[in-house]
Amino acid sequence: MEIRSFFSSQAFSALKHRNFRLFWTGQLISFTGTWVQYVAQGWLVLKLTDSPFYLGLVGAAGSLPVLLFTLIGGVIADRVQKRIIIILTQIFSMILSFLLAVLTSMDEVMVWHILLLATLFGIVNAFDIPARQSFQIEMVGREDLLNAIALNSAAFNAARIIGPAVAGLLIGYLGLEICFYINAFSFIPVIVGLFKMTFSGDRKDISTGGFKEKILEGLRFMRDEPKVFTLILLVAIISLLGIPFLTLMPVFARDILKVGPTGLGLLMSSAGAGAFIGAIFLAFRIDIKKKGFLVASSGILFSLTLIIFSLSRTLWLSMFVLFIGGWGMISLMATANSLLQLSVPDDLRGRVMSAFALVFLGFTPIGNLIIGWMAEGLGTPLAVTIGGILCLITIILLYWRRPEMLRL
Repeated sequence: MEIRSFFSSQAFSALKHRNFRLFWTGQLISFTGTWVQYVAQGWLVLKLTDSPFYLGLVGAAGSLPVLLFTLIGGVIADRVQKRIIIILTQIFSMILSFLLAVLTSMDEVMVWHILLLATLFGIVNAFDIPARQSFQIEMVGREDLLNAIALNSAAFNAARIIGPAVAGLLIGYLGLEICFYINAFSFIPVIVGLFKMTFSGDRKDISTGGFKEKILEGLRFMRDEPKVFTLILLVAIISLLGIPFLTLMPVFARDILKVGPTGLGLLMSSAGAGAFIGAIFLAFRIDIKKKGFLVASSGILFSLTLIIFSLSRTLWLSMFVLFIGGWGMISLMATANSLLQLSVPDDLRGRVMSAFALVFLGFTPIGNLIIGWMAEGLGTPLAVTIGGILCLITIILLYWRRPEMLRL
């Protein structure tokens, strides 16, 4: 059976494109390596410092550069061949992983090393994410874009389930350093796949203008285009007030549900499994006509699951609600991503996707601080309840003011 025929079904339509097959296969391996390193790095920080504060500090060090530099990364993605940008970011990421692996192997690693490397990883990601997001449409075209985004989300969430389990076994039997070496080597398939791709021509913006002017041009476009502004604002609110509830999961496991570390693993896996199944469902439903309605309904579903989860005192109900919430969140983010990319001109796509990355990834650490402060003063369940209610109200108000969004 020919490859193109095999991938002609809706669930795999993006994979009929050779370039995307190369990219997706490499991504699946690389995502798994990233999750292996994420778990091992957290364990290493805790081993060195025995401090939850440093865990949060390392996380902030990796996220802050996204806030600072991703808009610049979006300008570069619109002016330079995206494939070249991604090759360079993957090479830099591989080098950083090797450095951490070598330092750990030599027993010379200190917490400041990890903070510095996390910051450098964040800078690399600030340039990688806009290029990676806007590169997908060049590989598969407009027709298969949602399918490509859904399959990438499925790969990420499959790795989110597999990677931590692999890391746990490796740490116990072979040590921390092997996890960092594995992540370093996991970038090789992506780099090789990018070099093997063929294009009739990479899109780039050759217009004149400095970075400030190009950033302002992108911001003005997003401000003046109602559906783009609405989608960006919606993602910002969900990232600020909804997604940060995950940081409070240890409190729910230990103090609210009283299920300990094992229960914490089950809760986190439930959210990951829901996101994975949601991504697979989107892949099968490539021909979704009313994407705007799907964004709204998924956002409402996610908001309601936050409220129900905050009120639950039973492990199995909490796991079920988190599964549904993971499904709703990935459906919202993947569909909003697709709508944004289909709503912008080619020469602005990198800058718009950099704004998407900014609010999606950059606002979450700020939300962590907000919800942590609320939990400290009002209690953890009430903080999550308020976050869910605010998300729900925001979605209703946005779509009440822009009812045409439901028909997109």
